[in-house]
Amino acid sequence: MYTSHADSEESDRPQATGGPGQPAAALAHDQILSAVSVPAFSWTDARERLSHRIAKLDLAPDLGSEIGSKRWLRGLGTFVGLTAAALAFWPSFAPLEAAAPAHIDDAVRDEYRSQMILPLALGADSGRHMGATALVEPLAGAPERPTLDMVATLAKGDSFERMLRRAGVGRDDSLRVAELVAGATALSDLEPGTTFDIVLGRRPAPGAPRPLESIAFRARFDLELDIGRFDEGADLSLSKKVIRVDDTPLRIRGTVGDSLYRSARAAGAPASAVQAYLKTLGQYVNLDRDIRAGDTFDFVVAHRRAATGERQAGQLLYAGLDRGEQPRVQLMRWGSDGEFYEASGVGEQRGGLMAPVPGRTTSRFGMRRHPILGYRRMHSGLDFKARYGTPIVAVTDGRVTGAGRMGGCGNTVRLRHDASLDTRYCHMSRVAVNRGQSVRRGQVIGYVGSTGLSTGPHLHYEMYRNGRAIDPSSVQYVTRAQLAGAELRRFKDALARIKTVEPGAALSELEQTAAEVAATEPVREIDKLAPPKRS
Repeated sequence: MYTSHADSEESDRPQATGGPGQPAAALAHDQILSAVSVPAFSWTDARERLSHRIAKLDLAPDLGSEIGSKRWLRGLGTFVGLTAAALAFWPSFAPLEAAAPAHIDDAVRDEYRSQMILPLALGADSGRHMGATALVEPLAGAPERPTLDMVATLAKGDSFERMLRRAGVGRDDSLRVAELVAGATALSDLEPGTTFDIVLGRRPAPGAPRPLESIAFRARFDLELDIGRFDEGADLSLSKKVIRVDDTPLRIRGTVGDSLYRSARAAGAPASAVQAYLKTLGQYVNLDRDIRAGDTFDFVVAHRRAATGERQAGQLLYAGLDRGEQPRVQLMRWGSDGEFYEASGVGEQRGGLMAPVPGRTTSRFGMRRHPILGYRRMHSGLDFKARYGTPIVAVTDGRVTGAGRMGGCGNTVRLRHDASLDTRYCHMSRVAVNRGQSVRRGQVIGYVGSTGLSTGPHLHYEMYRNGRAIDPSSVQYVTRAQLAGAELRRFKDALARIKTVEPGAALSELEQTAAEVAATEPVREIDKLAPPKRS
């Protein structure tokens, strides 16, 4: 029996009856087909029906449940199919075909053999060990090299004699060498990193230390020492070679471009000298705001150049800046303490507190709710926001009275600045000073961290007056030295002399003396011939 679309809506339409109380008459098959319109085929509907069927199809069911059911069998079939596909596409482990070997004839083989040393080390020119025969007799002892050439380096905190003994020099020879070197220069003046060319001779007896044949090194920038047995059977003796050194300071002068640092480096200044110049200049002018393109920088550093070609840059001696209509900056190092003074004789500002870290203050001195403990308590310092690892500097000169772990402050450094003033720096990731050490204003004493009771990387900075916590932002004190009288006149004379140094003159090569030229003259006639000129 067929049911028309209209049957589903019989409640909405009046029923056709054959009479009172009679059911509706059934329609013929042809009448149904003619009454119902067949919708046209739609790809959208087909795609939606297919997607719906695929979504309902579960190809990977849980094989641990409903074992034996159609759903389980379908999942098993999926597993077997995927396994078969994986095995079918499994890579082959057959060996790859190598490239065809190069053709080597007798001439090429002889050329290879003439340049090879490995076969000789293996026992034959074939590259294979020779089998031992009855003619082979084992040696009673392995022969030693007649001499040993080595290079030893003086480490930081090491002594000269200990370094020699560690290199294999006998006790008597090491004591003799130390005595000879001490007669030419103080052993304490030997800088860490100094290298020594050492030659040890043949042992006089098995187990005895090798005798020292020679040792040569650069004792100072202007002195080379050579110790050896210069005659057959003679004792160790010392030979000194004094190197001529020029101490003309290096003056760098130029115009500021996009960056003061890059401009100074482009002018030929060493990186260490530029950093010292910027650090000194930054205490008098704002490097970001007060310096513009077109300004003239001028600074002088201690500089030494040896006749052998080596150069050595020292500390900053003079720092100057010409900003056109703005007042000129002229600073020169003076006195035993090495402080900088202005051209008027006014010394560098000392004691004026500087920020321990660059960054803004996030919490001030006073009562507040503790972020970890949750109750109100006294916040006895200032909190500075800074990244993890940012250097922390001393706000002024002082002495370290405490360095290490201090309860809720974590890694902490405490400084004593005078009889009544102390500062404390908390939550450090690493401490860079030791207890009892003296520190200068701006010296790095540690690095920002989050140790102790801390919610994140920052610096908690405290100040104490006579043991009582005070607001660090309320303390300001400045001390500046002032030259006067004869000291001021000597200072101005030295300033005038240092400004007469020719810029870049110290960068030129040091001219050789007549004796040095004669020492480098060729002895053989063939060496006197000039090399042919290139066309």
